[in-house]
Amino acid sequence: MGPGPGIAAALLALLVPAAARGPGAAACDVSPSGRFDCGPERLLARADCEARGCCYIPGPGPRSGPGPPWCFFPRGYRSYRAENLTATESGFSARLRRVAAAFLPAAVDTVRLDLALETPARLRFTLRDAARQRYEVPLATPRVQGRAPATLYGLQVSQDPFGLVVCRQRGGTVLLNTTVAPLIFTDQFLQISTSLPSQFISGLGEHLTPLFLDTAWSRVTLWNRDMAPAPHVNLYGSHPFYLVMEDDGSAHGVFLLNSNAMDVLLQPSPALTWRTTGGILDFYIFLGPDPKSVVRQYLDVVGFPFMPPYWGLGFHLCRWGYSSTDITRQVVANMTAARFPLDVQWNDLDYADAKRDFTFNKKGFRDYPEMVRDFHSRGLRYIMIVDAGISSSGPPGTYKPYDEGLKRGVFIRNATGQPLIGKVWPGPTAFPDFTNPTTHEWWHDMVKDFHEQVPFDGMWLDMNEPSNFVEGSQDGCPNNNLEHPPYVPGVFGGRLQAGTICASSQQYLSSHYNLHSLYGLTEAIASHSALLKVRGKRPFIISRSTFSGHGRYAGHWTGDVGSDWEQLYYSIPEVLLFNLFGVPLVGADICGFVGSTSEELCVRWTQLGAFYPFMRNHNDHGTRPQEPYSFSPPAQAAMRSALHLRYSLLPFLYTLFHRAHSAGETVARPLFLEFPTDPNTWVVDRQLLWGGGLLVTPVLEAGQTKVRGYFPAGTWYSLAGDSTIHSKGQWILLPAPLDTINVHVRAGHILPLQEPAFSTAQSRSKAMALVVALTLDGFARGDLFWDDGDSWETFERGDYTEILFLASNDAVLSQLLRASAHLDGVLLEAVTVLGVTSPPRRVLANGAIVSDFSYRSDTQVLRVPVSLPMWEQFVISWS
Repeated sequence: MGPGPGIAAALLALLVPAAARGPGAAACDVSPSGRFDCGPERLLARADCEARGCCYIPGPGPRSGPGPPWCFFPRGYRSYRAENLTATESGFSARLRRVAAAFLPAAVDTVRLDLALETPARLRFTLRDAARQRYEVPLATPRVQGRAPATLYGLQVSQDPFGLVVCRQRGGTVLLNTTVAPLIFTDQFLQISTSLPSQFISGLGEHLTPLFLDTAWSRVTLWNRDMAPAPHVNLYGSHPFYLVMEDDGSAHGVFLLNSNAMDVLLQPSPALTWRTTGGILDFYIFLGPDPKSVVRQYLDVVGFPFMPPYWGLGFHLCRWGYSSTDITRQVVANMTAARFPLDVQWNDLDYADAKRDFTFNKKGFRDYPEMVRDFHSRGLRYIMIVDAGISSSGPPGTYKPYDEGLKRGVFIRNATGQPLIGKVWPGPTAFPDFTNPTTHEWWHDMVKDFHEQVPFDGMWLDMNEPSNFVEGSQDGCPNNNLEHPPYVPGVFGGRLQAGTICASSQQYLSSHYNLHSLYGLTEAIASHSALLKVRGKRPFIISRSTFSGHGRYAGHWTGDVGSDWEQLYYSIPEVLLFNLFGVPLVGADICGFVGSTSEELCVRWTQLGAFYPFMRNHNDHGTRPQEPYSFSPPAQAAMRSALHLRYSLLPFLYTLFHRAHSAGETVARPLFLEFPTDPNTWVVDRQLLWGGGLLVTPVLEAGQTKVRGYFPAGTWYSLAGDSTIHSKGQWILLPAPLDTINVHVRAGHILPLQEPAFSTAQSRSKAMALVVALTLDGFARGDLFWDDGDSWETFERGDYTEILFLASNDAVLSQLLRASAHLDGVLLEAVTVLGVTSPPRRVLANGAIVSDFSYRSDTQVLRVPVSLPMWEQFVISWS
């Protein structure tokens, strides 16, 4: 397709000519908050700084601490000049020619810019070396034909120095402006900066952080690392995506598709600088215009989340230190005796023979296969840990995963072409290369062999950053520019190989230097495909290491959190951020993993954990027991009540997961996503929503029996129906005794509930109920997605039931949008209507009089007992 009419004019409008400019004092007159560092790789003295053509102004504080750089770029600093801007089928392209000396080695002389107007709300631009192929992230992203005819964004290309400006067509807000600092493009250091329209920026995981990031000279490092969660360090996952709230409640997002070690620098002007150590600059800009749309547009690129099996939303229990089948069986028996729901029992490495994958020890776990079959016969599921490293020290012929892996060449290789040997729990280990298709076949065979012995139901992928107890390898690492690049981001340990394998080790697709942060994602893809083939049902995988797109294949737990109140709080923003990243199946270890919990902390954590999309209690060995049955009777009662609440809400939660899987929505949702035009909600990260209709306000501090929560404008009913809040958008103090977690339903929503049971195998056939929360004008809606809960692609095959619930004009009705046999036998037995303002004289269910309804005028709650088949349409009315 050639350029159409108007393209020439568009090109002219796109190009901003070179600004006339001379160096000197005026160019250095830059406010401290808007200064961009000219010495990214080291602190420069005045002479070195000025030799780069940069400005040197010492600041008040110490040089090394956070604050404005002393050596910074003057205005209009030249690096590249844009030439040959031409129209292409998908947008525009240009050549960028380097016009100034670069101060880092192996500068790229000619860069190719491609701008693709992919959709009205999505713009992609790439900066590549025009002369040679460089590593690019092997993530399949949408292939787009042609260009979007009308867009929400306007574009300008600044010619010399090169820069790109992206603004909103409506209102003209500048979302991206890379002219604020020079583009730097060398072999191992790529830097680009942009202004930000506000300081409200969220994302760039995985870190222990509040929901919105600190723009006061903070550095965010992305390089997957086995690191117990602590502030200001790189943790297990990399998600180079951010979302910015603009002053009017609009939002936009930016995704840098790059998997190399990187720093993202935030400064108060506000502005942001990306610094990555390899690959290309491949940016997606999402125009929203609201934050929900931004998340969906991001997921359009990296993939919508997988649909978990229904049982995966039940309660999971684990501990490192269940050292035998007898102990593991006793845990399940204790849960049953204490009348706690349990769906999935787990084991940590205790089950394995000498801590090796795909084995079990014949001492404490001799009847391991029988134990798992027993659990199945009782409606329970079973999951065990799988570590990334494969033991390499056994004599040949004694350990099939290693022997077979060696034969098939599946392991990551060191500089001499031999398998790189590190050290993890079993001792010396080799590391499977999951970028190699042969490794996927070998992994499938190992999973299949083990599953034939032990019929496990899901996989828990740990240590997959990959983690290594020696630095690099048992033989160290070579001394080369991959191990010691010219710029090292702020990684914990100070070297790329710290806590992991050599950066220069070789994988099928590229060096580990490029692929490291993809290790967990590629293992999750291989495990997802293996489980699907072996079990023939929906895979259930929880992984520690993640990268953008992980949610298509697996969930995540937040790693080795400490048993303390601070970690309890931080778990909320962490869960919310992973929902923004498209990994809705996420949770923290309930009651904490490291160190001993306290009874009060464990109660409060169980109450909050009942609202993690993935709910698991997991504990370290050698600490206080923290299974729900190991506490006092009042604490047990509070935990039991939190678990019952979760189980009764499972139909609603499952429907939210369906919306995530089919439409790119979030499950656990920050308030700002639902109320973007109320700036008070933007920083709320001590509460969370389920979908748009359920607000959870947990207690996050010791000794508290009250809690403050923010209630956006509107009507909110307590889920129990005993109180109503009419909010103007305000903070409200709520009673919160130890046995209570505050949960409120938003007016306008209908929630499908089900009678809880001791497992989902039992609860799925129990009676259902509806909670109808009316707006002031008597309206509400909700829906229910229901299938067999376990089969692969039921939605895609049309094998499901979907029901729409509507309330208006003093009636609630159901509409069958799609029917299947999966709800047969399930009865609707109660409808609770909140916000019925005048006492009903008569209530009808499908035209028949209901005589035993109840109404309370103080709480305005109508309760209607019924017995109606869920698989048929119904109308319940009152007058």
